[in-house]
Amino acid sequence: MLAIEGLTKTYGASAAVCDVSLKIERGSFVGVIGRSGAGKSTLLRMVNRLTDPSSGRILFEGRDVTALQGAELRAWRRSCAMIFQQFNLVGRMDVMTNVLTGRLSQASHLRSLLNIWSDADKAMALSALEQFDMASLAARRVDQLSGGQQQRVAICRALVQEPDIILADEPIASLDPRNTKAVMDALLRINKHFGITIVCNLHSLDLARSYCDRLVGMSAGQVVFDAAPAALTDDVARNLYGLEAGEVLEPASPVPFPAVTTPVAA
Repeated sequence: MLAIEGLTKTYGASAAVCDVSLKIERGSFVGVIGRSGAGKSTLLRMVNRLTDPSSGRILFEGRDVTALQGAELRAWRRSCAMIFQQFNLVGRMDVMTNVLTGRLSQASHLRSLLNIWSDADKAMALSALEQFDMASLAARRVDQLSGGQQQRVAICRALVQEPDIILADEPIASLDPRNTKAVMDALLRINKHFGITIVCNLHSLDLARSYCDRLVGMSAGQVVFDAAPAALTDDVARNLYGLEAGEVLEPASPVPFPAVTTPVAA
């Protein structure tokens, strides 16, 4: 279980996240929703320890993540993989090498410097790419791919880290509807087939209701909603997003469960 206790992040006199407490069970798919500036990204960055909290604690299976340093902190970031809106890939490198960078924390310093990968690492990376119909593009430069393809490469990179948790920070914000569905299907497949916990920041209520089994709504750095998607009524959503009563909300629509193929090799 991931437990967040009284987590706060301040910048001067302003609080980006204020006294957030959550418990996230293993294997769940949690959507974090709210307006821009609500504190969603800051919350995920604190869980991954890319940003240090001003106060509060993050616990995973009873271990205090906020106290980790050095090698232990690097190990935590491996087990708590991050997927970014901007993909954070190296455009001049090929797809396979970008995915293999997810294995850096488990490679020796010399091997990582020389870009030398074991056969087992290469097999794992290729298996991950096959999961998401990307194996045929393994030798292609990343900057020659579409945005949706690049995000799937980023998901494969996260998967080969063999994480317990994947944190996805607005992973579909810059994608068209077709690629949005491909990326969300990929995250759902990882969650359901491998049992990896997914915490995903989303703007779209339609996607949040369709893919997530729990929604956490944030406003002004605080959690103001925490329930199953069915409890997110139009009135609650209007209050969360500050919409007027006459403004239209996205309709919820069911999403077919994506097919599952062979798991990534251990």
